[in-house]
Amino acid sequence: LDAKATKELDPTGACQPVPKEGLEDEHKGIWSEVSKAVEKASQGAVSRVSLYSILEDPMTSCGCFECICGIVPEANGVLIVNREYGEITPVGMTFGELASMTGGGVQTPGFMGHGRHFIASKKFLRAEGGIARIVWMPKELKEDVRERLDATAKELYGIENFTDMICDETIATDSEGLLAFLSAKGHPALQMDPLM
Repeated sequence: LDAKATKELDPTGACQPVPKEGLEDEHKGIWSEVSKAVEKASQGAVSRVSLYSILEDPMTSCGCFECICGIVPEANGVLIVNREYGEITPVGMTFGELASMTGGGVQTPGFMGHGRHFIASKKFLRAEGGIARIVWMPKELKEDVRERLDATAKELYGIENFTDMICDETIATDSEGLLAFLSAKGHPALQMDPLM
């Protein structure tokens, strides 16, 4: 919606429609026309992008994202941290530290900037198994996306109250505490194929 409004205000500006054509891999979200547009806009710095993968040619970000998703290898899942959360995360970094690795238009496999609403999408991390990979979020973010995320988890996996299986800072901010919580809850990420 913001991009559409920006395009109307500045028809020749940076916000331009990109055709979703030349399907290469629907599961990972790879279209040749999208990759061509990214390559042109990045002046050749990025030649291929996967819209639904965090590991293979992930989306680039300028740094103005609402959230950052990053892999937590020992939990076989990902954490999501929002800009408003200023404390340390289970990967040992704050939002700002994660943003310094993720922003600036670079592809950083294992990390991805995104908006809050994308979290509950059926396409979120689809290449890696989807939302069932989410193992940690700050409590405020978790409560904000709860209704939509629970509905998606129920539809995709038949899991009721999925957000109750996601750890937050009131429970743990270290790997040991996170893993103990996930094990106690029977979190699906622990049973999924290894991320790495």
